[in-house]
Amino acid sequence: MSEASLTDKRFIQRLDTLYLLARRVLGGTLQAERKSTRKGAGITFADYAEYQNGDDYRSIDWGVFARSDELIVKLFELEEDATIYVLLDCSHSMQSKFHMARQLAAAFGYIGLNCLDRLAVYGLSDRLSTILEPSRGRSKVLPFLQTLDSTKTCAEASDFTACCRNFQARRHRRGMVIVLSDFLYPGGYADGLKFLNWHGHDVFCLQLHDPADLKCDLKGDVDLECVESGARMRVTVSPKEASAYEAAMQAWNDGLRIECAKRGIGLASVTSDYSFDSVIQDILRRGGLVR
Repeated sequence: MSEASLTDKRFIQRLDTLYLLARRVLGGTLQAERKSTRKGAGITFADYAEYQNGDDYRSIDWGVFARSDELIVKLFELEEDATIYVLLDCSHSMQSKFHMARQLAAAFGYIGLNCLDRLAVYGLSDRLSTILEPSRGRSKVLPFLQTLDSTKTCAEASDFTACCRNFQARRHRRGMVIVLSDFLYPGGYADGLKFLNWHGHDVFCLQLHDPADLKCDLKGDVDLECVESGARMRVTVSPKEASAYEAAMQAWNDGLRIECAKRGIGLASVTSDYSFDSVIQDILRRGGLVR
């Protein structure tokens, strides 16, 4: 059965349903906290400071002045537009779950653009590729979906750490980084997540697996080929090897869970037999993309 286009009318209606849910449950945002550490004219009190020439006189605390004869101004936390970065794994290991990954990217992007947040989307493989330059506004929705619809997986072996470093070199503004991937990176995922976390981004990992990734049904003598590197190997698979594979996959995924917990990174793991909208609905009802 052919995969439905991301610009199909019925698919966009599903996206709109998710956006309306986000508005109702979270007030329209994917993230609960959007306060800047910078101080300025906002609505949430943050601190006091001595009055300086040029400060807004309306921020003077006249109650403090009446008690101490000192001019003190109130500082408030700034509410800023969120910057949402979607990092989409485009390596060949994602082939069987790539359509769902693009649907999830479409949902996050649709909600963000309709909330008038800034959105940028990048593909991850052996290098970082641009799917959507930083954009804002509802008018960008259709061009974004069209570009995402034409995005394909790449044959080259993926390098998550190099892509994260390239991403940071391009985008210095901190924001919410959503990584859509199976996290089956030959070089691992720890250094890349550490790099994003260290640069102050709010990181959320959405791990996708094909159910076949988690279980070994091979038996006997088989020829194996790595979908990314093309390396080939002939092996004999007995129940012992099958169990060892499944244990290794479990350990790899447990390592991702531990790494995310250690760094305060949000994580959800799903298989590609779920519908994308049920995944988004669950995230929204749990409070959005929070740690």
